[in-house]
Amino acid sequence: MHNYTARSLVFRAVQVYSLSGKPPTNVGEVIIMVERWHRDSIDLAVRHYSSLFKLPSYRVTLILLCAGSLVLGLAANIPFTPSLQWVFSGLLIGLMLLITTLLADFLALKILLRGDIILNAKRIFFLSFSSNLLLSVFALLANLTALLISDMDLPVKILFIGFFAALCLRLLVTCSISFSRDVLKVLSGIIQPLLALLTIYATKMSNTTQFAIYTLISILLSLLSIRLYTAILDRAGLITLGIPSLKLFRAFLADWTEGIEHPFEEILERLGEERSINISMLMFRSMDGRRMKAIMVIPNLHPGPFRNIGSSPLPGLIEEALERNLQCIVSVPHGISGHELDLASQRENRKVLEALIGAVRDFCGDFSTKVTPFIYVEMEGAKVGCQVFNGCALLTLTVAPETMEDLPLELNDIILRKAREEGFLWAIAIDAHNSINGPFKMDRAVSAIKSAATAALERASKLKYSASPPRVGAGKSIPEGLGLKDGMGPGGITAIVIEVDGQRTAYITVDGNNMVSGLRDKILTDIRDLGIDCGEVFTTDTHAVNAVAPGGRGYHPVGEVIGHEAIVGCVRRAIKEALNNMEAAEAAWLKITVPSVKVIGEMQIDELSLLTDKVSRRAGSLAALFPLFGLTLAILLILL
Repeated sequence: MHNYTARSLVFRAVQVYSLSGKPPTNVGEVIIMVERWHRDSIDLAVRHYSSLFKLPSYRVTLILLCAGSLVLGLAANIPFTPSLQWVFSGLLIGLMLLITTLLADFLALKILLRGDIILNAKRIFFLSFSSNLLLSVFALLANLTALLISDMDLPVKILFIGFFAALCLRLLVTCSISFSRDVLKVLSGIIQPLLALLTIYATKMSNTTQFAIYTLISILLSLLSIRLYTAILDRAGLITLGIPSLKLFRAFLADWTEGIEHPFEEILERLGEERSINISMLMFRSMDGRRMKAIMVIPNLHPGPFRNIGSSPLPGLIEEALERNLQCIVSVPHGISGHELDLASQRENRKVLEALIGAVRDFCGDFSTKVTPFIYVEMEGAKVGCQVFNGCALLTLTVAPETMEDLPLELNDIILRKAREEGFLWAIAIDAHNSINGPFKMDRAVSAIKSAATAALERASKLKYSASPPRVGAGKSIPEGLGLKDGMGPGGITAIVIEVDGQRTAYITVDGNNMVSGLRDKILTDIRDLGIDCGEVFTTDTHAVNAVAPGGRGYHPVGEVIGHEAIVGCVRRAIKEALNNMEAAEAAWLKITVPSVKVIGEMQIDELSLLTDKVSRRAGSLAALFPLFGLTLAILLILL
């Protein structure tokens, strides 16, 4: 999965060992431990953020706000003996509270927090309901105290402790997640609880000086507690990454709640580094040269880290952009790469898309009919297919039905060196990424794939090109009613069928992140009755499906929630379409280098993810600050 330097590998190994307490015995074990730690760290962040803002619907939120206001009105007006007059006056106060709350929220939405990315109407209304509910508890306690004792100051002081609690809640949420300016966030946090307090005791407090002093003290203490709380949380991010923790928190939330990626991608671009990205393409066109039939794009970059961030949706974007420009079927199987080659932003994605479109448009190489049959080598559990296109060896790599995960970049270098030794001009290796069944035994998988790929290249170098042109067909099927939550990306399922000397080979690509063990074999077995002799099934490894439907691993591999029959049926439709449009064709390959592309490495991703967990745990432990400041307020009120 990686291109580790010795220094970074040692550093990461020390980190993993410090957490696990289990020392590695060799370099391979170090890499495996680091890999597992990396995946666990991302999943940890996913679990924290995917649980946020699971609020009721807009309609239910409004009902809760109305009911909560009425309850607060009743709680603030409890008499010695319940009566209809108490109910009427309590509901009247509740109605006034609802009106003032809606006015405060309208002010926040239209003026103070206008255009805020996260704090929309539903969230502000729910926040008002929560702060009113908290105030109701203290209002009820204050009124019960007034019924039991003659001291009229004590109930007032209890109410102001409730006002402090409601202020802290609203200020904490607003200051933590809003993208607005600080002064506007503070004003928005203060106005609604203050208007609620004024409504409750506007007609009951004769001492306006006392009311003003208590209010001022409560506001100052709440602001001080929030400032201290957020400063301590921000310090963790500043020490680790030079970025305040709450800035990162807001960026995560903007993506999680609204699908707005640019705040988080700004952070990734700041942390990223420039690298050159290699992409290989295999193109097929009609013999007359007028129509492009199909293109396979195999990028040596990683579609991550999750959802719509960075290069996560890039396979689908490549497919859509090239299909729109070239009017042909495009498949984007997973090249050898790992999270160290995640692109940092959509801007970097556009660099890649523009480079691909430009490379195809300006291609001056020769299309050729020189194609060999497909061969297949199986060794030590590794399964490697190979077919040669005019001096370029196309290899498919898998260890299915064992778990197949991202392979290290070093393996791609080994395959390229071996290909050149055998006389090939270029080699394109596809990480099929088509089986998940427990932990990935990377050292064993790499060893077996290396042996099988070496044997496949040696055999392929002795193959003879077919005397007749290959026949090529391509088809595509988009599963109906399935989407990212089901583990299916927008690219659907594509099939490219190549016939050489009567042998039909199918390259099937599913836009998903891996697939459940056994499904690959079901697909290859099923399509034999369509006249397909051999082939392979790939997934794109799109991370657009990651963190969309959180589960044990944060995403659903293909076939985990989608019925296997539905997937096999879609594959059959794509194959049939390809068979129906098969014709004599010629092929060409090209390699593209996209320079100065900003990537976010695994170490940065790990640090971001682990910082999320660290800050979440610290936030819980720091919550004791608010009772402490509340006790300080109580003491000050008693002394006044």
